[in-house]
Amino acid sequence: MSLFISQAHAAAEGAPQGGLLGMVPMLLMFAAIFYFMIYRPQAKRVKEHKSLMSSMGNGDEVLTTGGLVGKITKISAENEYIVIALNSNNNVTIKKDYVTAVLPKGTMQSL
Repeated sequence: MSLFISQAHAAAEGAPQGGLLGMVPMLLMFAAIFYFMIYRPQAKRVKEHKSLMSSMGNGDEVLTTGGLVGKITKISAENEYIVIALNSNNNVTIKKDYVTAVLPKGTMQSL
């Protein structure tokens, strides 16, 4: 009977607990993964999109997130809206944020 009791004491002692000091390297590793795989690429995309919006000018041909291709006819600086001419009869007013790309000159003619 005493044989079983000593085994129970040995099982209860077990391995020592790591505590907070063992957790710190793992948290640092997760922070590094978060930074390099999530935050940094997103910040790079935002920076590129802001430079794209600031470089737009009248006469540029643009592609919107909705798939519209047109030529910028008017840029409103105070409220961040632009007017895009889809053809000679249709004009669309959209926010600058919805421009995906500035296309090379003559792209509308080749479509």
